[in-house]
Amino acid sequence: MRFIKHISIFLFILTTSIASAQVKFEAKVSKKKLGVNERLRVDFQMNKDGDNFNPPSFNGFTVIGGPNQSVSNSWINGVRTYKKTYSYFLAPKGRGAFTIGQATIEIEGEIYKTTPIKVDITAAIDKPKDPNDPSYVASNNIHLVAEVSNSNPYLNEAITVVYKLYVAPTTGVDNWREIDIPRYDDFWSQTIDTKGQRVQNGTYKGEDYRYLVLRKTVLYPQRTGKLNIEPLSLNVSVQVPTNRRDIFGSRLMTRVNRTVSAGNRTINVKPLPEIGKPVDFSGAVGDFSFKVTASKTELDATESLQAKVEVRGKGNLKLFNLPKITLPSSLEVYEPEHKENVSTTTRGMQGSISDSYTIVPQYKGKYPLPSVSFSYFDLKTESYKRLSSDEIIINVLDGPVNTASETPNTSNNTIKQTVVDNGNQFAFIKTKTNFISKGNTYFFKSKLFWSLLLGPFLAIPLVVLVRRKKAIRDADVAGNKIRRADKLARKYLKGAKKHLGKKEAFYEALEKALHNYLKAKLRIETSDLSKDRIQSLLMERNVEDDVIKDFLSIFENCELARYTPITNVTMQEDYEKAAKTISLIDKQAR
Repeated sequence: MRFIKHISIFLFILTTSIASAQVKFEAKVSKKKLGVNERLRVDFQMNKDGDNFNPPSFNGFTVIGGPNQSVSNSWINGVRTYKKTYSYFLAPKGRGAFTIGQATIEIEGEIYKTTPIKVDITAAIDKPKDPNDPSYVASNNIHLVAEVSNSNPYLNEAITVVYKLYVAPTTGVDNWREIDIPRYDDFWSQTIDTKGQRVQNGTYKGEDYRYLVLRKTVLYPQRTGKLNIEPLSLNVSVQVPTNRRDIFGSRLMTRVNRTVSAGNRTINVKPLPEIGKPVDFSGAVGDFSFKVTASKTELDATESLQAKVEVRGKGNLKLFNLPKITLPSSLEVYEPEHKENVSTTTRGMQGSISDSYTIVPQYKGKYPLPSVSFSYFDLKTESYKRLSSDEIIINVLDGPVNTASETPNTSNNTIKQTVVDNGNQFAFIKTKTNFISKGNTYFFKSKLFWSLLLGPFLAIPLVVLVRRKKAIRDADVAGNKIRRADKLARKYLKGAKKHLGKKEAFYEALEKALHNYLKAKLRIETSDLSKDRIQSLLMERNVEDDVIKDFLSIFENCELARYTPITNVTMQEDYEKAAKTISLIDKQAR
């Protein structure tokens, strides 16, 4: 019995020693679901000391603290417990599902990895109040407000959303970054340039504040009913005062990162009245003038003139169609050229749009351009108005006479005449000639003679080789598609490449290149579309989700470049990413 007891004690000690010798390396997070305005703590813990610790890339997060290293040793009942921890503090860049990747470390010559952890980031949430917390102090001193010009507009009536960042006089702001940009799914939207904005003095809830206008967006609602305007969220680096003072008695400041959100806004969009709505109403809302003009009213047959249908004023100029003109069949009319001269300010669109028709008369005579009508909804009087043009008479002075109504079987108006044979019709042909040879050189068997004779035979193998290579190249469908796509990417990004190293000029040129590419590829006006609409159009063309995501992220980088410091390395990466993405879209789009 004593022997068995000793054996049991030995096995227990052996098992304990083996368990204590087992290496553990794991990752732990403070929470797996948090709001975009909260912070996430990630700890990488090990029970044995190691070397060459490599953290993950933390995609989707900004590292605001760490790595902080801590080591603890404890002895319990004669057993030593060792723990070493690397801690990171992360701020989410936006909403979505993200993964904390694997970290690696080398312990006793072996490489150990942590298990990836999934974290869900939700919209901003209300945080508990703690007057001793610098983040809470910052929350009382900094506010992001969305001011809507009209919360009860008509369908297609312009409203403006102005985002203002209010900061208390005792608080400083070092920098900010947009982490959650609102999506205007039910609106036509246009962002107004806010470069050069200065800090202004104002009041917020009756108290003195300083504020800066960060973003201005003009919206045209495209659907009636209650529409939601999503919040804009920022990550702001804030300096707030503390209770500590320096040797001169001045308060010391501490820096904290604060996420602020403008909150959701709801507007109630009214439908346009049905009473009095014209049959030809195409959706124009605003205050407009209308005219139809002709470049000339007198000309000869086969000459051309331009008839322009133009609407000018303030309103949703890009969101309706111009009326068509109807012309007599004797006037040949080409498809109109559409032109837009529209600027968008905080008051909405203003300018002009026009359709120019090229008209070529075929016969002599007078032809009327009938009166054309244009209807719109006037916001001032809240009623429909109709504008009509005057009739224009086109006078064709010279040309063939249209006699189709008199001789319907006659296909043209050419008058045939009898040809009289006078016997001299071939007099211009010389039947005799004098051949004169100049010089004593002979062409036959000369170098030029042999070159011209044998040259075509010698060129045959070269022509066959060239044609064979061309056939192989033409048969390489995938290769040709890749070459065309790469050539297209270089074409559109040529302007952006010239400005590499100059942040603002580069990102303006890059954004313009992306818009021009979409305009050519999808045959759309990109200023009329939101990012969600562009995403849906690319998905309809069978473009892969990852490629679409990369393409939209470049747009976001162009927008954020105004507010964040950008290095030359980042600009080069964005340029290469844009070239690769355009090439992939061109290969995948159907």
